[in-house]
Amino acid sequence: MLKEFQEFISKGNVMDLAVGVIIGAAFGKIVDSLVNDIIMPIVGAIFGGLDFNNYFFGLSSNVHSAALADAKKEGAVFAYGSFITVVLNFLILAFIIFLMVKAVNNLRKRLEREKPAAAAAPPPADVQLLTEIRDLLAKK
Repeated sequence: MLKEFQEFISKGNVMDLAVGVIIGAAFGKIVDSLVNDIIMPIVGAIFGGLDFNNYFFGLSSNVHSAALADAKKEGAVFAYGSFITVVLNFLILAFIIFLMVKAVNNLRKRLEREKPAAAAAPPPADVQLLTEIRDLLAKK
């Protein structure tokens, strides 16, 4: 069982997947920072200084704070502003991945168009011989 596990782990696909997950997590942090530190402040400024992260309503009568962090300490809250921010993160990340996949597909198509057409492989010797015999018989 240990040997099978070692073979499974050493396969290239598993290692590629691990690298992809690690890079994806790091890229997710970049997109999260882009949304929280750059895009959302601009959107907030356009809409009069609103901070979407603090959009919530209390699910308990004990919640009276205006800040989400304080309100969570007082009781249950429905934090729809945080959800909006996460959805925006997802949409930006999905769009960037779409652009990357589209660029890779275009590059592959361009490389295939530029690749010289492979010359047809000559037929085997027996087929060549039979073709010559056919041609000689056709001349008679």
